[in-house]
Amino acid sequence: MLYLQLFISFFKIGLFGFGGGYAILSLIQNEVVERYGWMTAQEFTDMVAISQMTPGPIGINAATYVGYTTTGSALGSLLTTFAIILPSLIIMLSLCRIYFRFKDNIYVQGVLQGLKYVVVGLIAAAALLLMTPDNFIDHWSLLLFLLVIAGTAIFRLHPILLICLSGIAGFFLYS
Repeated sequence: MLYLQLFISFFKIGLFGFGGGYAILSLIQNEVVERYGWMTAQEFTDMVAISQMTPGPIGINAATYVGYTTTGSALGSLLTTFAIILPSLIIMLSLCRIYFRFKDNIYVQGVLQGLKYVVVGLIAAAALLLMTPDNFIDHWSLLLFLLVIAGTAIFRLHPILLICLSGIAGFFLYS
């Protein structure tokens, strides 16, 4: 019965947990601490700290931790981890199926083409929000930015190579 409750709880969290890992922590706390009492508030706080320190998404780390501490077994960890990612998996597989069915549709192509520009605009908006008078980019950063743009657009260099080269240049410029 405990395994079924864990699966249902974390499936619901995965289904309704919009906004990323930190946004679903309150849903996890509601289920784990308040509804079922599987953890105390202090244990939950410790779980959040451990989930932040371990590599990977905090929501999945938290689910894995709760599954293990609640059941005392790796099976509990696997079950809660699977339950929290299953809704996303189902939704993505459904969207992929729909995409492959309609990918040649002129309207779908138009929407996807428009989304490319929306994404660029959102990234540019985020960059502009970060450019306050206190942390505005200096001339070296601007030069490095322009070189990366040229490396991408003109020379078709791989993004990982450009990231590594930018890191090396930044190390020498700012250390």
